[in-house]
Amino acid sequence: MWQRLIEKAEEEHRLCEGEITALLSSPAAEELLAAAADRVRKRYVGDGVHLRGLIEFSNICRRSCLYCGLRRENEKAERYRLPPEEIVRLARKARGYGYKTVVLQGGEDSFWSVDRLSPVLREIRALGLVITLSIGECSEAEYRALKEAGASRFLLRIETTDRELYERLDPGMSFAARCACLASLRTLGYEVGTGSLVGLPGQSVASLARDILFFQALDADMVGIGPFIPNGETPLGKAAAGDIRLTRRMVSLVRLLLPEANIPATTAMETLVRGARAGILRAGANVVMPNVTEGDFRRKYALYPGKAYVRDTPEECRLSLREELSQMGRFVAEDAGFRRRRSIEDT
Repeated sequence: MWQRLIEKAEEEHRLCEGEITALLSSPAAEELLAAAADRVRKRYVGDGVHLRGLIEFSNICRRSCLYCGLRRENEKAERYRLPPEEIVRLARKARGYGYKTVVLQGGEDSFWSVDRLSPVLREIRALGLVITLSIGECSEAEYRALKEAGASRFLLRIETTDRELYERLDPGMSFAARCACLASLRTLGYEVGTGSLVGLPGQSVASLARDILFFQALDADMVGIGPFIPNGETPLGKAAAGDIRLTRRMVSLVRLLLPEANIPATTAMETLVRGARAGILRAGANVVMPNVTEGDFRRKYALYPGKAYVRDTPEECRLSLREELSQMGRFVAEDAGFRRRRSIEDT
């Protein structure tokens, strides 16, 4: 049964909710899934791995998400906000490392209005870098202004498409509003990224299957899948961590059903199990986001405890990553990593 479903996914890139659920629920299918996803990855996006330099420019957030260490109520978080000139300096260093894209990631920090952020984006864009933003929910007018200032991509994770679970874990937020933001980003011509946390308390395998169908319906350009890691300074601090093997099957199915998408091997995977990044890259992933934030700010951006590579310098991350990719028979892609839209007949 697994083989038949996997063959169907590899050939047609379509499965129904029940078929996806069956594969996600089957640990014995994991290696077959990974092998099929790796073939699809090679066929559609090649052996190049796109490196996107991550700049964590603010850990101040107005939200109260129950699973996130940056939540507003976490009084133990050591808050910071990088000045504009420091963000641009880090972007310049990222370019020096050979990265073609920078990801500006922060909490929903109201200080960073469009008027404050736009000049930063223009300076970074002038360096020849592609900009991905990950700053949460904005109005359509704000998204439009940020795109005009130089942003090309936007990462807005849904975390779960189970509406009741979403609104319970993200108090004060609306699932409909999140979906509307994703729709606005699509309308405005951004490359749209989203994704899920695997292992949230109360989450079902069937809801993970629906997440994948949601990404497919959205035609997401980038999909990030990571395991839930409990943070002791949050209401979910004593919950169990997400299953890394289930997470890997989720990544493989995303690749099979969204063959052209950019899929990162997330830091959270490596945090739970050292060496997991290589396993995810062999299961369909084609993107890594090395952190170029410097000094103690890397530690302070504490979504969850024990984040991998937090003590490494950006240069150490770059060198070790290149060596790891070389040993896998993969290489650092030279282009900016925009999604390749191709039909099956083109491959």
